[in-house]
Amino acid sequence: MKILIVEDEVELASSICEYLSEKNFNCETAHDYYSALDKIDEQEYACIILDITLPKGNGLDVLRQLKQAGKSDGVLIISARSSVDDKVRGLQKGADDYLAKPFHLSELSARLSAIIRRKSFDGNDIIRQDELIMNTGSRTITYQDTEIPLTPKEYDLMLYFLSNKNKVITKEALTEHLYGDGIDMPGDYDFLYSHVKNLRKKFQKAGAPDYIKAVYGMGYKFSTKP
Repeated sequence: MKILIVEDEVELASSICEYLSEKNFNCETAHDYYSALDKIDEQEYACIILDITLPKGNGLDVLRQLKQAGKSDGVLIISARSSVDDKVRGLQKGADDYLAKPFHLSELSARLSAIIRRKSFDGNDIIRQDELIMNTGSRTITYQDTEIPLTPKEYDLMLYFLSNKNKVITKEALTEHLYGDGIDMPGDYDFLYSHVKNLRKKFQKAGAPDYIKAVYGMGYKFSTKP
């Protein structure tokens, strides 16, 4: 899952990014108002961790721009401001949660995961498609009660597919989801084809249907009608 951390304290942003990376989140950072706007204009994120006080602008204005653009990214506001009015304003403008500084990184991670579950899977840890079951808490996937062993990247790819069932996802979007916008994307996408090929092999070995369909010239689609 791709996360954007909008925080002007570089050290804090780095600590959050390092911690969440260990939890298999793919993190990007922005340290001021305008770089945050550039990021949300160019990318989509599972969730944005957003500080209110930013150089050159205000985090609540970033949130307003996000909503005006019709984006559905989750938003978790973090701020040293802990007054009720600040919390209310943030939530009224469309934030999904508010966490006052200082905070424990474990709580931040838990709230982040809860936002993603609410927005993508109606708050459920268990995602079902026929006899295919994904548990986002244990990061496991099973078919007919048999676990399918996945690498971290394969798991993230499957979670993205299940979050976007029956939608065509471009190769560019899949690459950015797995590796962020810092990667130099090769024209042949061999690494992406390799991930998809391995997933299909593992599904076939488990006796599962071939849900992942190639869409010529565009990308892939997780079809609920294999």
